[in-house]
Amino acid sequence: MGFWDSLLDILILLGAAMLLGALCERIKQSALLGYLLAGTLLGPNALNVLPSYEAVSTIAELGIALLLFSIGLEFSWRRLRSVGAIAAGGGTLQLLLTGAATALLGRLLGLDGSTALAIGAIVAMSSTAAVVRVLAGRQEIDAVHGRNALGILLLQDMAVVPAALFVAALGVGGGVAQVGWAVVQALGLATALAGALYLVVSYALPRLLGAEIVVANRDLSILLAIVTATGAAWLSHALGFSPVLGAFVAGMVLAESPFAVQIRADIAPLHTLFVTLFFSAIGMLADPAWASEHWALLAGTVLLIVTGKTAVTAGIVRLFRFPPGPAVATGLVLAQLGEFSLILAILARDGQVIGSSLFDLMVATMIVTLFLTPYLAALAPRLATAVGRIMTQEHKVMTAAEAAAGRDEILSGHLVIVGFGPAGQRVAETLMGRSDVPIVVTDLSAGTLDLARSYGLHTVVGDATRESVLARLHIRTAVAVAITLPDPRSARQVVQMVRALAPDTRIVVRSRYHVHRWQLDVAGAHTVVDEEDEVGARIAAEIGALLPTG
Repeated sequence: MGFWDSLLDILILLGAAMLLGALCERIKQSALLGYLLAGTLLGPNALNVLPSYEAVSTIAELGIALLLFSIGLEFSWRRLRSVGAIAAGGGTLQLLLTGAATALLGRLLGLDGSTALAIGAIVAMSSTAAVVRVLAGRQEIDAVHGRNALGILLLQDMAVVPAALFVAALGVGGGVAQVGWAVVQALGLATALAGALYLVVSYALPRLLGAEIVVANRDLSILLAIVTATGAAWLSHALGFSPVLGAFVAGMVLAESPFAVQIRADIAPLHTLFVTLFFSAIGMLADPAWASEHWALLAGTVLLIVTGKTAVTAGIVRLFRFPPGPAVATGLVLAQLGEFSLILAILARDGQVIGSSLFDLMVATMIVTLFLTPYLAALAPRLATAVGRIMTQEHKVMTAAEAAAGRDEILSGHLVIVGFGPAGQRVAETLMGRSDVPIVVTDLSAGTLDLARSYGLHTVVGDATRESVLARLHIRTAVAVAITLPDPRSARQVVQMVRALAPDTRIVVRSRYHVHRWQLDVAGAHTVVDEEDEVGARIAAEIGALLPTG
């Protein structure tokens, strides 16, 4: 009966998560909050209605491992490169500066060195699962702050392996040299594990199973994912590491394998189960009695972490020449503790680097900041706009010839391109070869405008949803405006502003998804280029050319 009792507990937990998640969605909140509440209410520190708690915890730990496996599976070096310097440079600085600042504060508050460093590592991490889910629900993945947050999160995902090894090594004790040697040994073993998995997944399994057979048979791809994830978790545990770490590494290795695309598609439905178990498991770790008794400490810690992480991340994003508004928005959406924070906290507790009180504080802080994440994400765009109005002073960056002449030319009959990503670049390249019409480019990223200037184009750094920026673009005398922004909300706002200021200027706007087309039409666009329609038409044309006529 033990197995069936455990199964009943899991059923109760998932059922409560489903009901509370649906309730949260009904009141316009994230379902993740419902999952956290389910674990908290049913856990041993509240109602304690799960008699087989240990069995549930074990299965929940497996769910955490599988969740991080799926996160690792979404990671790829190509994706990291695609988000640019903000991922590698900004993500690295965010981890190091946030961790160092937290550790320094911990030392000032009386913590010993190892404990302060462990807390720094815990606080530096944010929640990939929560942030991506919330931004996707708000359709802000393609917004400037969404892309920045995604880049930093990708770097955090990559850094979890050395961070976990570092925290585990702190439990060894001793001086700096001893801890350093423990880290080196652990890195060596972890590298060997990753290398072995890579050889097996990328070379042995394709030859043994046949890549075509695995891709053709969905059962085999799912089994391959489960065997790889659980096998790596077991092997990691056998080597003295966290099983979660092994599962995450396995996901990263599979992400670069010939099976990656099929496995991502096939395990997508299981991701919901992993997410539910993970956030419910966090909830079960919560101790409401402790939190109520130490509410002042908890509130102060949450306030300090949210404001501190926001400030540090915003400052780092500003270093990469993004305006203050998107920088603050990026900091806000990354201001929570995340799933990797939980893993590091468990490692630190098991290694006796932090005590039970600090562990309870970190878990409670994690839950509260995860609760706050949907609200912080909702606040981010509005605060970004407010900060932009106060702090940003847009300026036109002139070409070298204009700067030498010291003149600010009054443009007329020109084309304005809003957004200079790949789509904006194609517009400029095509029109530069066909027409002598002057082109002016505006974008929030100064780095992107460096490329535009290399084309010999006029550039303006600023937010095109603001009247002052559009005035610098001489929007009233422009012949047309090409809006290539991937973020539908920003594109709609630019269309509305341009139509209000320059009703005679032709507006051509990109719609990444068909569902947003009507919003852009209503906002006042003259022509909406629907990417999904265009792709469908192009595919049909290519296939039509292959079919026999008549």
